[in-house]
Amino acid sequence: MNEENRILFLRKELEKYSIEYYVYDNPSVSDQEYDRLMQELMALEEKHPEMYDANSPSQRIIGQVLEGFEKVRHDSQMLSLGNVFNYEEIEEFVNRIQGSVKDAEFVVECKYDGLAMSLIYENGSFVRAVTRGDGLVGEDVSANIKTIQSIPMHIPERRHVEVRGEVYMPKKSFEELNERQKKNNQALFANPRNAAAGSIRQLDSSVCASRKLDAYWYYFQNAQDFGILTQQEALDRMRSLNFKVNPLFKVCKNTKEIWEFIQSIQEKRNDLPYEIDGMVIKLNSLSDQRTLGSTAKVPRYATAYKFPAERVQTRLLDIVITVGRTGKITPNAVLEPVRIAGTTVSAAQLHNEDMILSKDLRINDIVVVQKAGEIIPEVVSSVKERRDGSQVPYVYPTHCPVCGSRLVRLEGEAAHYCINQDCPARVVESMIHFASRDAMDIDTLGDKKIEQLHEFGFLNSIEDIYFLHEHREELLEKRGYQKKSVDKMLETIETSKKQPLALLLYGLGIRQVGKKAAAILANYFGSMDALMKADVDTLVSINDIGPITAQSIVEFFKDESNQKLIQTLKEQGLNMIQEKQEIKASRFTNKTVVLTGTLEHYTRNEAKEILENLGANVSGSVSKKTDYVIYGTAAGSKLTKAQNLGVATMSEEEFVEEVENAQSS
Repeated sequence: MNEENRILFLRKELEKYSIEYYVYDNPSVSDQEYDRLMQELMALEEKHPEMYDANSPSQRIIGQVLEGFEKVRHDSQMLSLGNVFNYEEIEEFVNRIQGSVKDAEFVVECKYDGLAMSLIYENGSFVRAVTRGDGLVGEDVSANIKTIQSIPMHIPERRHVEVRGEVYMPKKSFEELNERQKKNNQALFANPRNAAAGSIRQLDSSVCASRKLDAYWYYFQNAQDFGILTQQEALDRMRSLNFKVNPLFKVCKNTKEIWEFIQSIQEKRNDLPYEIDGMVIKLNSLSDQRTLGSTAKVPRYATAYKFPAERVQTRLLDIVITVGRTGKITPNAVLEPVRIAGTTVSAAQLHNEDMILSKDLRINDIVVVQKAGEIIPEVVSSVKERRDGSQVPYVYPTHCPVCGSRLVRLEGEAAHYCINQDCPARVVESMIHFASRDAMDIDTLGDKKIEQLHEFGFLNSIEDIYFLHEHREELLEKRGYQKKSVDKMLETIETSKKQPLALLLYGLGIRQVGKKAAAILANYFGSMDALMKADVDTLVSINDIGPITAQSIVEFFKDESNQKLIQTLKEQGLNMIQEKQEIKASRFTNKTVVLTGTLEHYTRNEAKEILENLGANVSGSVSKKTDYVIYGTAAGSKLTKAQNLGVATMSEEEFVEEVENAQSS
């Protein structure tokens, strides 16, 4: 056998061995033998560059740095799923299907907490991997997908094939990744889904390879081209083509069977090597699926059952206080580490004194903990019946734990505040907030960097950021501060001076002034000077600026230290003017609008920005004063409340049409 043929043989053999190991968990050769053959292949390919093949097994382990991700339009829309949350809602879904489909069967599969993906093959070879994106357009992430060993580069089918599924990070990979992050003093990932999504979007594919992702495939997009009649057959066919298909599924005939299977999976959920957050229920017949079709957002033939928030018990070891940039005092629970919904939880925010009292939380209590929305840890309650006399009631502090100043509880607020402007905790937090992405966007000044520069004595106030260039030579003498990184940091600081006034106002950290209020103030007054002269009456007359916010703004600019800060920032060349925002007249002009549910065409922030540019006031809650509620998938209580109040509702499709009409006019 000549070397060219040997290369072809080795590629075929190594692909087969990878499928055996990663898909079927049934290797026929040892790891050592696999590694030996891989080394042989790589040596021969280096010797014969004319034989390069992007889909060679060797290419999976070669890092590639990308310039970005190409946008790709899906041949058919990748839909999201509607949600059901209990037996009754499953029954309603089943009854609706059975009303249209005779002898309907349902396939119940695991719902993975990962990243939706499409794979495309031509002539038996892998061509492209595309993220779901907005359902219509995704991103080509082929280079990173190739690093997932269970995904075949060649399949025994020459016709066009598209399969869809979920890329996920196994629990073991997630734990290993966070261990590495911890050792390197880097931020930990919140959950496996975020870690998987972040890995897929790495421009250096070697980073993605190191994180050991995996995938399951559950949808044969062009199954009808192969005469496949059911979802069950589609799963079997994908498995025969060497795609990794989860064996945990069941064909069910009624609600009772569906519910029993869901409960059986939920019981073993924590023992699975991957995270699932629910189960997917699909009509088995593919022709009936096509007949039922889809709405613009979700298929009518499938839905997702979401598991209820997992609740566990652990011990409340302590309550510690943190001081925010505005001086706000936040109590935090220190918990005995416990695993909830895929991650280890050791802390939770307790918000304020009233919450601690209302839940009767005591040090050394056994407490019930859950993750709100499967993300944010939350202490639900204490377990009073498990008290053994060792519990100690928590005494809320009267003085700041950092500077010792007396704490103040403002009228009408639940929180306590440290009002000492020079409190070290406030100083650092205020600088972190000022430099954050949502404010001045100085991305080279992260939390740790600011804390370190503060320890060096270079940063003791917001204005010090713009004097860092005076310490360039001193910085270069510090360990870890190289010329390139220091100059880049100083460059981004200089660039930040051009940020709009709205972002500067938000960055200043005026109490009660969030991003929305900052934008309103900047657009209304047009300059920092005009805003600084405003009185309470003027401020209250502005839509969405209430008396508490108005008073806070006046008090902020009355303070001499803040006046000095603004003057210094002016002298350093920061932008103090807001260009008037052009508001296009539309049906949303001067209307109060609420967004609810999951939007497919826009992110929530994008939709909000569009509405504000069309003259709308975007609110977070529904009331009689609400003019429109725009709803996406899985819209909940806000939509129901709007309907009960007789508030006008608008689907996302109607909203998109209105936007297009407004933009073209």
